[in-house]
Amino acid sequence: MEKKINRRENECEEKHSNSEGSEQDKDYRTSLITLNVGGYLYITQKQTLTKYPDSFLEGIINGKIMCPFDADGHYFIDRDGLLFRHILNFLRNGELLLPEGFRENQLLAQEAEFFQLKVLSDAVKSRWEKEQLASRETTFLEITDSHDRSQGLRIFCNAPDFIAKIKARIVLVSKSRLDGFPEEFSVSSNIIQFKYFIKSENGTRLVLKEDNTFVCTLETLKFEAIMTALKCGFRLLTSLDCSKGSIVHSDALHFIK
Repeated sequence: MEKKINRRENECEEKHSNSEGSEQDKDYRTSLITLNVGGYLYITQKQTLTKYPDSFLEGIINGKIMCPFDADGHYFIDRDGLLFRHILNFLRNGELLLPEGFRENQLLAQEAEFFQLKVLSDAVKSRWEKEQLASRETTFLEITDSHDRSQGLRIFCNAPDFIAKIKARIVLVSKSRLDGFPEEFSVSSNIIQFKYFIKSENGTRLVLKEDNTFVCTLETLKFEAIMTALKCGFRLLTSLDCSKGSIVHSDALHFIK
């Protein structure tokens, strides 16, 4: 008799446990929301969409704003489906994080205003203004010989990201072909200073010294700069020192897209 009672108690506990589990699963499922934004489906949690009170999305989820449904019963929002990715990431992270090279600031600002996310709209506009200001400022990279400042090269361009790319490329090439890094050259914000430059010889990119360390030639660095520029879609506007006669002998290069 006692065994039967214990068995019934266990069965009741299991049913109660299963009932609680199914209710939790149900609550979890109902907390997931699927949005159809311009034909793109996004699945996220209710708490993400309602993070900012009085926003458009919070109004939809809490029934303050009427929103149509698509054929599958998902909320349909007639906005840019691709850009909504950045709206959703902002709601998730609480900050503006955009991929490198993002160029749709104006469109994203408009989307942020539509969704009534003032914090995001202000962040996008601030980023856009900084990029506009930076695009009007000519930036440069200077490559010099620490023993002879007259031996060197300046690269000018009004695209800071391009200057950073060229700098990274030159450092990468130099680092991979030099022993004793960073003794052979130092790097600062706009200057790469080599310990030694030596004149190039036909057919050489780098020259081997007697102590078995490599030294970059100036012509090598000009070649790397020009090739990187062409691959990035830039063109050589002019040599800033035409008295040198050719690009190979010029002291400065000016790139523009």
